[in-house]
Amino acid sequence: MKIEQATIKDIARELNVSSSTVSRALKDYPGISDETKRKVKELAKKLNYRPNAIALSLRKSRSFTIGVIIPEVVHFFFSTVISGIEEVAYSRGYNVILTQTNEKLDREQSSIDTMLSNQIDGFLVSYSKETKDFNHFSRLLDQGYPIVFFDRVPEIPNAINVMVDDYQGAFDAVSHLITQGYSRIVHLAGPKNLKISQERERGYRDALKNYGIAIDEDLIVECPIGTSDEGQKITKSLLDNLKQTPDAFFGNNDMAAVGAMLACKAAGLRVPEDVGIVGFSNWQFCSMIEPSLSSVAQPGFNMGAKATEMLLDIIEKKVNPEEVKEALTLETELLVRKSSVRLKG
Repeated sequence: MKIEQATIKDIARELNVSSSTVSRALKDYPGISDETKRKVKELAKKLNYRPNAIALSLRKSRSFTIGVIIPEVVHFFFSTVISGIEEVAYSRGYNVILTQTNEKLDREQSSIDTMLSNQIDGFLVSYSKETKDFNHFSRLLDQGYPIVFFDRVPEIPNAINVMVDDYQGAFDAVSHLITQGYSRIVHLAGPKNLKISQERERGYRDALKNYGIAIDEDLIVECPIGTSDEGQKITKSLLDNLKQTPDAFFGNNDMAAVGAMLACKAAGLRVPEDVGIVGFSNWQFCSMIEPSLSSVAQPGFNMGAKATEMLLDIIEKKVNPEEVKEALTLETELLVRKSSVRLKG
């Protein structure tokens, strides 16, 4: 059964006033008595009246809706980003359409088509692991669609990016492991096409160089899916096949790091006495497992809020996108827990 949407005319007819009076009362215009405003708003609430979004967009040439494309909703980091996005969007009178790609390029492209058909005002995007060609985004930018990329950002002309300092986060994590006495440190790396993976590997390499430790390419292993099962299998293979056993693992994400921890325990290694482990993202479970997992925390909520502020400023023409020359980079924080503390003091 279809529920008819109440209109301003319905409210006006019930109260025996003009439609223009109802409209002005709903907007708190001066010249309308407080009593009339009260009656109008009470009846509007009773009838579940909502402004017609399509009519508003036609009058103002905007839909007041933004589209958000993310890889996974279940990912703790992305859930915090979404919270930041919605907080800012709703406070500024915008609705949010959210889609997840499940790390698939075709889902990403179909999400764009769906959002364009819904006449959204702009995009917030963190692209999929399968995305290696960014022509679909470049075309949108060339056509003048406002887009702000966050976390996973492409290196394409005119892209506006909000990201965390992945390099510094990785550098801090590996430096911490070294100062705790670990030296044969495995990096469970992310997909090579993602800039965040490249930056975290660069931070890993530079931390080793900084402490005069030679880089062993056999200790850098791509963990493209990033699950605990994958991390566990890769770690078991390394422990079984390397001539010299690693004494630490730095995971590109927390799930890979947990997989490493499980494999080390299964091999009879103690964490952190024999092996130190650090992850990246600071998922909620990091403080709940035993030993608790050291991890690099990312400011997800702040990232979502900043990216949304930038997008809405572009949509509302408060900012000229051509004048945004540099990416906004947010700081990370290394949270040290039991899994990586071998030395006291």
